[in-house]
Amino acid sequence: MDLQLSDRVALVVGGKGYIGAAVVDRLRAEGATVVVASRSASDDEGAGPSGAATSGAATSAVAMDTADQASVDAGVARVLAEHGRIDVLVVTAAPSARTLDPAKRSDPEQVAQAVDGKALGFLRVANAVLPAQRDAGFGRVVVVSGQNAYLSGNITASLRNTAVTVIAKNLADEVAGSGVTVNVVNPGTVTDEPSAEVQRGAGGESSPTQIADLVAFLSSPLSAVSGESISIAHRVLGSVVI
Repeated sequence: MDLQLSDRVALVVGGKGYIGAAVVDRLRAEGATVVVASRSASDDEGAGPSGAATSGAATSAVAMDTADQASVDAGVARVLAEHGRIDVLVVTAAPSARTLDPAKRSDPEQVAQAVDGKALGFLRVANAVLPAQRDAGFGRVVVVSGQNAYLSGNITASLRNTAVTVIAKNLADEVAGSGVTVNVVNPGTVTDEPSAEVQRGAGGESSPTQIADLVAFLSSPLSAVSGESISIAHRVLGSVVI
């Protein structure tokens, strides 16, 4: 299927990461021009995030710290100046859940830092990109969050992912009817070799490549989906979310 991403400009925030790198490769394979945003940018024109040559359009890089609004604004402004538009925004940048201290799962300071690092980081970038997309009458925004949004037992993990969902739905409502869509992708455990088995109280496993395939579709003009939080692989086994 042609996802009609050829010659589109995509900004992937966190594009050097485990999931982000797969998203970059997938969008480039569809013909998109991809700009990788990270705290330390290094251009590697025509190469994938790992530096290896891949098929597709060009890749460039821009420095961006999602914790700093000035850095976000400067990075987005540079992309717009160099490419004229940002058709697709994908945000995968966030500290891994493995970096959270389980002993501090209810500690207000850790909760605040986690929400800022994931949910508010996404909001800063989305706020910087959406005005240009609305003016253009087209845009796709996809943020990768996680199925901890559906689970209790760890306030830090639950709240930072739930906050992403709430922010994304509000943004989707704000741009409804403008040609811009906003969606969330929620993986369970991410691994190179996902198991077909799903444990009760857990989400299904998925690979970075599988996540990138879903992100690519949601980034496509063919997708009319907006305001949704979509679980990839199985959504938490034994849990009903209304």
